Amino acid sequence: MTKSALQIARADYQPKLPKALRGSVKVSEGDATQSVADQEAIQKLFPNTYGMPLIQFVESKEAANLPAVNVGVILSGGQAPGGHNVISGIFDGIKTLNKDSKLYGFILGPGGLVDHNYMELTSDIIDEYRNTGGFDIIGSGRTKLETAEQFEKGYEILKKLGIKALVIIGGDDSNTNACVLAEYYAAKNYGIQVIGCPKTIDGDLKNEMIETSFGFDTACKVYSEVIGNIQRDCNSARKYWHFIKLMGRSASHIALECALQVQPNVCIVSEEVEAKNMSLDDVVTYVAQAVANRAAQGNNFGTVLIPEGLVEFIPAMKRLISELNDFLAHNADEFSHIKKSHQREYIISKLSKENADVYASLPEGVARQLTLDRDPHGNVQVSLIETEKLLSEMVATKLAKWKEEGKFVGKFAAQHHFFGYEGRCAAPSNYDADYCYSLGYTASLLIANGKTGYMSSVRNTTAPAEQWIAGGVPITMMMNMERRHGEMKPVIQKALVKLDGAPFKTFAAKRDEWAVNTDYVYPGPIQYFGPTEVCDQPTKTLQLEQAK
Repeated sequence: MTKSALQIARADYQPKLPKALRGSVKVSEGDATQSVADQEAIQKLFPNTYGMPLIQFVESKEAANLPAVNVGVILSGGQAPGGHNVISGIFDGIKTLNKDSKLYGFILGPGGLVDHNYMELTSDIIDEYRNTGGFDIIGSGRTKLETAEQFEKGYEILKKLGIKALVIIGGDDSNTNACVLAEYYAAKNYGIQVIGCPKTIDGDLKNEMIETSFGFDTACKVYSEVIGNIQRDCNSARKYWHFIKLMGRSASHIALECALQVQPNVCIVSEEVEAKNMSLDDVVTYVAQAVANRAAQGNNFGTVLIPEGLVEFIPAMKRLISELNDFLAHNADEFSHIKKSHQREYIISKLSKENADVYASLPEGVARQLTLDRDPHGNVQVSLIETEKLLSEMVATKLAKWKEEGKFVGKFAAQHHFFGYEGRCAAPSNYDADYCYSLGYTASLLIANGKTGYMSSVRNTTAPAEQWIAGGVPITMMMNMERRHGEMKPVIQKALVKLDGAPFKTFAAKRDEWAVNTDYVYPGPIQYFGPTEVCDQPTKTLQLEQAK
């Protein structure tokens, strides 16, 4: 591997650990827990791992003398900055407890466990990846661990390698699968512990015990740097409105955090759109009004931040997509024989009046995408909709109409951007480097203390690292029942943007001012070396949420 100057310098960075984890530790158990909802159903599904207590590690004066343990690790789902440091933390943790312990990585995600594809992670390998972005040390994958056959195939290789514990690093679905696996192995008395670690740049895996999912901090800083660069260009050229779509299909945490960092003219928050029952035209009118107001001051430029999943949060669009899915599933053959030039009219004629009107209002390209591109289940692939172009086209149409009516006096030209993959494998910020290392180290201590069905938890992270609180939270505590593919399934409850929470309220108090004025902030690139106030700040979301 050819290393950049930054990689070489970052290899020497020693992530900070909570004071409680720096020597011998002991377990402090809290009260028994219950799931966030559907307690009876969740307890029935997880009789062996339900109701366990919260765990906190505290300093101990007794030296631990623990036997060597073999541990497996899996990276599951999309990449997030800091994953390599979670693995480094696990490795250092188990080696500190006993130098003869071993760590095995399963290749390309959960599929590696099922297919018995693995490698031993030695100190030489681990040292190459400390404080680096990406998941390339062992790769990641999206295989879901759901069936008894998969669990048994996994058990075969775990037994062969003498692995007593498995750490699954992933998002809400991956950690749900980890809990199902933990329950299965516990029910079978296989003696295999399963621990989860909270990962997703989207920020929607969090609750009272999981302050943030790792990678969110770094990804938002990467996006904010690039948005800041665009805003500087925007304020220099003064002739374009930049429509910027940001990752976050299920929640708007990234868009909101970036807005707090860069102060754009407009940021749409999907959860607010849904709560206010806004139509697509309402959203378009809101953006168009901001454009018109700035144009009245002679400012024909600006920035609009858009969450990736916006379309699914617009109630009218959700109803349209639902009816389209149902209609095309039952009439796919008939639709395939309709000429392209007549497909739009055909669809309009078959929909209910409300949905037909919404469909007719869509630009040609988006309307076609809704009827042509289906996923393997026959559903619209909403994530492929270029929402930034959809909005800018509809804003342009509305402004042209307003111009004729004398309500718009400026010019409107748009540029489009989608920031997603750019942030998923960035070199982790100091916060994520420290947080991830602590999560991994905590996972090793959960293993050492015989725990299973827990997620590694590190809290109080707006304070200096030595004051962080490390422990474990039962995964069942975060679960509820949701309908997936027509069946009720236990899943970790997604955390959406809270409209009564401090981050959104802070944004809402400022947005009218930002909409009219050019109050842009230019955060610049992530800083790894320098003053604490520059290098070690957590996200504004976390600072606002944790403000005492």
